[in-house]
Amino acid sequence: MDAGVPSPEKQDKENLVGISKRQLGACGWILLLLSFLLMIITFPISIWMCLKIIKEYERAVVFRLGRIQANKAKGPGLILVLPCIDVFVKVDLRTVTCNIPPQEILTRDSVTTQVDGVVYYRIHSAVSAVANVNDVHQATFLLAQTTLRNVLGTQTLSQILSGREEIAHSIQTLLDDATELWGIRVARVEIKDVRIPVQLQRSMAAEAEATREARARVLAAEGEMNASKSLKSASMVLSESPIALQLRYLQTLTTVATEKNSTIVFPLPMNILEGIGGISYGNHKKADNRA
Repeated sequence: MDAGVPSPEKQDKENLVGISKRQLGACGWILLLLSFLLMIITFPISIWMCLKIIKEYERAVVFRLGRIQANKAKGPGLILVLPCIDVFVKVDLRTVTCNIPPQEILTRDSVTTQVDGVVYYRIHSAVSAVANVNDVHQATFLLAQTTLRNVLGTQTLSQILSGREEIAHSIQTLLDDATELWGIRVARVEIKDVRIPVQLQRSMAAEAEATREARARVLAAEGEMNASKSLKSASMVLSESPIALQLRYLQTLTTVATEKNSTIVFPLPMNILEGIGGISYGNHKKADNRA
């Protein structure tokens, strides 16, 4: 490739509307001088028609004889627009909220859902937004709808419900790449709501309830097993010391007595009397036989 011939990519970039660097011809300079002359003749009336105020959040793309002046937007502040040869377009640079209406989507696991979302974007290049696309907001709106359908169509229902942040990030990346030549910068994408059929909602609710019941039964069984192990260990400790069993029995009676019961009936084992006054059940039986 010759050194003086630009590459195809560079030629395509220069051929984009609003990036041409061609200057005014002889006829253009003549019309420019006539416009200045007309503005001077009609002064001071013309000054009120030629001076325009551009707000801080706006930019003005000025077309002089059909070409974008200086290949960049003007503003904010006062700008001069020459009569008859200049036309300007205001572009708002503030963030725009684009509501995506509910979209009928067939997921990868053949479930029909309705998904809606919202896209936040702003214009970072006023020249590209005016010169490279007819209606930048309408184009971004339609592209957001198709991108949402295309991305969610490759996901299952469980992935859509559990991975909203990842899906929104992938949609934002695709939109940002597609709208780069339009002068659009996508700030954020959010999925607002996922609607599924009523029958599927009932089926999912029944499945979730069955799962919770099964988990509750497993936990209850584990609790019973742990309790039985603890009781077994406690019985082994109490069997080694009968006095400990009697103390536990008395402690249980004390606990029952705190319930404000008027009468408590409990059996009294004879072995509790052992050691009290030197009398045992065996000695009492021998005394009866002697008598």
